[in-house]
Amino acid sequence: MALSRIASEGAGILLYEQQEGRGIGLMAKLKAYELQDQGMDTVEANVELGFAPDCRAYELPAEVLKHLGVKSVRLKTNNPEKVAALQSAGIEVVERVSAEVESQDSFERYLRTKQEKMGHITDAFVGEEHAG
Repeated sequence: MALSRIASEGAGILLYEQQEGRGIGLMAKLKAYELQDQGMDTVEANVELGFAPDCRAYELPAEVLKHLGVKSVRLKTNNPEKVAALQSAGIEVVERVSAEVESQDSFERYLRTKQEKMGHITDAFVGEEHAG
């Protein structure tokens, strides 16, 4: 999605950090998936394993952008923590561009959890009644 947007805009920067499993590592993420198979959501599983809901930090992308001389960005994300991290590092986020994908039954619960428990910005469930 990001690369398509960059291509259509004619310019852009894709920063990829290898932070599998929201920063808890691949093995712990597999354990979290096991807990999710038992009925927990993604946040509950991370907490059950002794982690924060999201252990990632976003200082490195901000420093990379600074190193490249980037002072402001249009940021493609639904995660408000990424916006805040760039802004606190002195990178102006002039626009947050939605990274929303069409919800599918197979991952609707995951997207809802990210919105309700982690503050992700999405229109997918606006106006719906939510079961706690």
